[in-house]
Amino acid sequence: MKKINSALALSLATLLSGLLAAACTKTTTTTSSTTTTTSGATTAPDNSTTTASNAKGLKIGSLLPSTGDLASIGQQMVGAVPLLVDTVNACGGVNGEKVTLVPVDDQTDPRAGAAGMTKLATVDRVGGVVGSFASSVSTAAVSIATPNKVMLISPGSTSPVFTEKAGKGDYKGYWARTAPPDTYQALALAQLANKKGFKKVSTVVINNDYGVGFEKAFVQAFEKLGGTVVNKNSPTRYDPKATTFDSEAQAAFAGKPDAVLVVAYEETASLLLKTAYQQGLAQGVQIMLTDGTKSDTFPNRVGKAADGKYIVSGAIGTVPGSNGKGLDAFTKLWQSKKGSPPAPYTPHAWDAAALLALAAQSAKDNTGVGIASKIREVANGPGTEVADVCEGLKLLAEGKKINYQGASGNVDIDPNGDVVGVYDVWTVGDDGKIKTIDKVSPK
Repeated sequence: MKKINSALALSLATLLSGLLAAACTKTTTTTSSTTTTTSGATTAPDNSTTTASNAKGLKIGSLLPSTGDLASIGQQMVGAVPLLVDTVNACGGVNGEKVTLVPVDDQTDPRAGAAGMTKLATVDRVGGVVGSFASSVSTAAVSIATPNKVMLISPGSTSPVFTEKAGKGDYKGYWARTAPPDTYQALALAQLANKKGFKKVSTVVINNDYGVGFEKAFVQAFEKLGGTVVNKNSPTRYDPKATTFDSEAQAAFAGKPDAVLVVAYEETASLLLKTAYQQGLAQGVQIMLTDGTKSDTFPNRVGKAADGKYIVSGAIGTVPGSNGKGLDAFTKLWQSKKGSPPAPYTPHAWDAAALLALAAQSAKDNTGVGIASKIREVANGPGTEVADVCEGLKLLAEGKKINYQGASGNVDIDPNGDVVGVYDVWTVGDDGKIKTIDKVSPK
């Protein structure tokens, strides 16, 4: 998942759009379990509906990973969007019509993401899209969403590159995210490393927008706190498609660091850390992780040591947390439908979909142009604070203004499309269970 050049992504997407327009046959599907439509999109559970492109009312898409390196987290994010759509439709919909959803699996792959975004923009003609999760996929997708005037709200792409490009006007207001950029998470993790007394840290990252952007932000933040990044001048970055990690493990653990920061996704990070253990490199070195590996299945993927303990036992990491006024209600709804607590980023996906619906209602316009014109107004106010999306829709329909308070946070979106959040600190126990042990706010 290397960074895709925007022009290349757009050229690829333009070519694919013609093929997809001819080949895609859309169906109306109501399902109680995850199925696949003839267009290749993955429909969501809980009796949600995917409808044909000539449906009335607001149409939104989701572009999230049901498969690929981020599937373990992405699958729950995928489920949050139809849950929001069903909730909105149960209380009257948007602009007097039901909202319809077209879900697409981006496969944690920029090429699949570009193709999916092209389909959503040019074939399905959605007004807004929730997506993507991987920053590399969102890089490809936003270059297609922007010229097609589709509002793209990511619940999890955290690369600082988006802040820079938005600041230059590249996205023309058609980009926002409900998860904070890694400039904040890197600062939070640097503060955590400093608090733990680590003086020398090395980094190993996946070579894409997420990994490299996080690495640069962490180096800057950690050095400001007086720390040293031992491989700063020769950073260890690996190909997202790599399957062996002998040289990367040796490079990351060289120089006798107090800790090694791994910025990656579950599948490849597990192989890297297993390799480091097998080479005898990881003993006595603190492993630090980020949101990309926070998954209940991650410790098992890395495996156990000779003494029966999990290799990553004692590892610590950060992940964007949720502390919004709407969190309790969302958690109760999610548990009633799913039977378990929501995973990281699931509240962020709910909020992204909620903002699309609220902005369309505020604009009285279901197009991307209308949605983009009102996103910040409904997110930031001024207006009545509402955590319930149905209450917000009702007030907007009456011509009143609102300030949406989400499940993930207050979702106040700045001019670059960014929000500021809180971070959970998590660790892996000897039993392989992941536990949240603290919260940290970057300062």
